[in-house]
Formats: sequence, structure tokens, C-alpha cells
Amino acid sequence: MSTPTAVLEGLGTALPPRVVTNAELADRLDTSDEWIRSRTGISERRMVAPGVATSDLAVEAGERALKSANVHEVDLVVVATTTPDHPCPATAPDVASRLGLGPVPAYDMAAVCSGFVYALSGAAGAIASRQAGRVLVIGSETFSSIISPEDRSTAVIFGDGAGAVVLRAGSAGEPGSLLGFDLGSDGALADLIKIPGSGSRQRATGLPPDPDDSWFTMQGRPVFTNAVKRMAGSADALLKRIGWPVDSVDRFVGHQANVRILHAVAEQLGVPADRAVINLDKVGNTSAASIPLAMGAAVADGDLAPGDRVLISAFGGGVTWGSAALVWPDLTAL
Repeated sequence: MSTPTAVLEGLGTALPPRVVTNAELADRLDTSDEWIRSRTGISERRMVAPGVATSDLAVEAGERALKSANVHEVDLVVVATTTPDHPCPATAPDVASRLGLGPVPAYDMAAVCSGFVYALSGAAGAIASRQAGRVLVIGSETFSSIISPEDRSTAVIFGDGAGAVVLRAGSAGEPGSLLGFDLGSDGALADLIKIPGSGSRQRATGLPPDPDDSWFTMQGRPVFTNAVKRMAGSADALLKRIGWPVDSVDRFVGHQANVRILHAVAEQLGVPADRAVINLDKVGNTSAASIPLAMGAAVADGDLAPGDRVLISAFGGGVTWGSAALVWPDLTAL
């Protein structure tokens, strides 16, 4: 009996209605629209309204993904997020319950911006081992809840949103089949991207928490360098493993962190810049939600078509990185 392969059959996205423009940020930060655009490629981002949490976006994206796949049941739910509703319990069981999916297993994946790729890999493994015949994978973030509104280095970059996919058991020859993964991490670089406080390490000091330590921090220059190196290296290793020549890649869907990172990774790989899917200009960096949001936007714009060879790659805190590949199926993104 052949090993089942995870096949993409549904895609849904969710974005908060509130648009935050560069001009709005420039009014309260020492920056400008030109400064933000030139360094990040971002023009605007979305932000949740007061009272809206990560699970709310996850449920909306999940509903749309299930509708896209025309299914009502799954065997597993995985939510990739850096901004769970609570430190405990996980967000995924609540999402599964609110989606009416019954007592299915559900868990969170914490790999920051690489979270969606890691979650895809875990879901594909569950399908390959026959633990699940169908899996709902969601990347959902409300980064506005962990970004200091006064920190120019992060406030201009991140946005809120969610994207979800439905995977089913199928065969490797089908359109939509996930053909392989390449994952990695380097904990020695953990300080590059982190929230210093709010965890057991801070509590173990016995010292009163510093309120500033509850905000997300990032060291921009070394993050840029490592992101390009690791995404390009991971993507190249995966292409070699599955036997795809670089020039056969039709679309490169990288984590939407920074337009300069995306172009630099494409250049290192030898993928033409116009094959890189980019939607961060409208939504910013949405961490674990960025890849499914980018795929949804590309389908809507006609930039992803059935039969396209798609290469996915991401880099995030941990540090972590990962890549995946598939031939795009015929589906409607909602």
C-alpha cells in the first residue's frame, strides 16, 4: 500500500477591515511614507479592532478554507501563531470547537514566521502516517497585540491577518500534492527575534517584570542577512531533493517580511524577480499568516494558476526556517 500524500484542496483568508497607512504611522512616529516604502516595500497594513483576537481571525479563515474545499469535517486542526489568545490553553482547540468540527485533535505550532511551513509539514506527516485523512492548517496573527506602538523598527512592519488551507490524503502525482519539505533551526540566534519577558525564563529571575519586555523585538540587520541565507539555502536544498530545476519554478511564495529580502532570496536562487509573489505592500508582515495570505492574493489576481510549480520558503524566530513545494491545483480561494 502506497503512502498517502497531503494534497491542497482548499484556501481561505481573513483580514481585519481597518487599514493603517504609512501616513497614519508617520503622524506619531519619527518616520515617513518614503522611509517605510524604501526599506520594507510596505504601503499599508491591517489591524484588528479592540476585542478581536487571533482565534477570531483563525475561525474566519478556517470557515472560508473549508468552504473552498467544499468539506465540513477534518481529522486534525493545526494553528500556527505567535500571538495565541492565551499562553494556556492553546488556541487551536477553541478554533476547532467554534468551527463545529467536534472533538478532533488540535494543537498550536509556535515557529513564528516559519510557523505555517512547519504546520504544513506536521499536517503532511499526520496524513502520511494515516493519523488523519484531512487536516485544516491555519496561520493566524494579531501582531498588533505584541508590537510597541512607539517602536518604529517594528510598528511599521507588522500587520494582522489569517490564512488557512485544507489538506487531504491523496497521491504524489496529483496537482496540489506537497512534494517535499526542508526545515531547520538555530537556537544560538534566538535573541534576534524574541519577546524578552512573559515566560518562565523571566519569571525564574525572581525580579519584577519590566513592562517593556512584553513587547516583540527584532534585530533588523542580522535578521535580514540570516533570512536571505537560510531561505535561499533551504529552498535550494528542497529543489535538489525533488528534482526541480530552478528555471522550472513558476512562482516563488516567500514569507512576506520585506520586499528586499524576497528579491534577494529570488536572486540567490536564480528565480526571476517577477516570479516572486508579493502582497506585503498591502498587508505588511503577518508572520505565520503571510504565506497563505500571499497565496490567496495571488489566486485572486490571477498570478497563481493550475499547473504552476510553486516554491514556498520562510524564516522566523527561533531562529527557524523551512521550505515546501507543490504543483498548484485548480481551486477557488475564498
